[in-house]
Amino acid sequence: MPTFSVSKSYPWRGKITEKVSQVCRMFGLTVERLAERTVSHNCTVEINAGNIVYITGPSGAGKSVLLRELEKCIPALDRINLNEVQLPADKTTIDCIEGDVLGGLRLLSTAGLGDVFCVLNQPANLSDGQKWRFRLAMAMAAQKKYIFADEFCCGLDRITAAVIAYNIHKFAKKTGVTFILAGSHEDILLDLAPDVLVVKELSGPTEVVYKELRIKN
Repeated sequence: MPTFSVSKSYPWRGKITEKVSQVCRMFGLTVERLAERTVSHNCTVEINAGNIVYITGPSGAGKSVLLRELEKCIPALDRINLNEVQLPADKTTIDCIEGDVLGGLRLLSTAGLGDVFCVLNQPANLSDGQKWRFRLAMAMAAQKKYIFADEFCCGLDRITAAVIAYNIHKFAKKTGVTFILAGSHEDILLDLAPDVLVVKELSGPTEVVYKELRIKN
């Protein structure tokens, strides 16, 4: 069972201006204490093939930081990030996916792009939500061991988000592809059914919850 430990720190590197000093005095904060301020993001997580890891927490807590650091732990040839997927303007959505038509349609449907007008449109001309779903379909078609997605389903209506979360769960279990996702919405947890839930709060240690009980000798 692979174990990944990540740690990222951001020391305060701002310039002490007159306005900064005034704000420090207003909040009873010394300039020295401000200069010593360091924000740290740490996490140790066990991940198996076919697992779904969902990093959640409030905005600004550091979910994206943990996602990026975990991504660095995986060899580049074994992973894909949705942000890397291009949006062609010179061919249709279905033509972007290699293989037979039915296989392409199944992948697009899994990603919530079952509408025929989306299938026959160019990815560059899709709506923002449809573009995100196209990137998801292309990531699944890439046959990588790990798929990384930040802001998972955040820009979608909640019914569509629930459907995609459920489809992703089935896809991961069927193919053994590991999904490492980050998002602030918790309404998809029941459908996504993550194997590992990483809760990142604004302060305090990161909490890692496993769906299956881990018994260590």
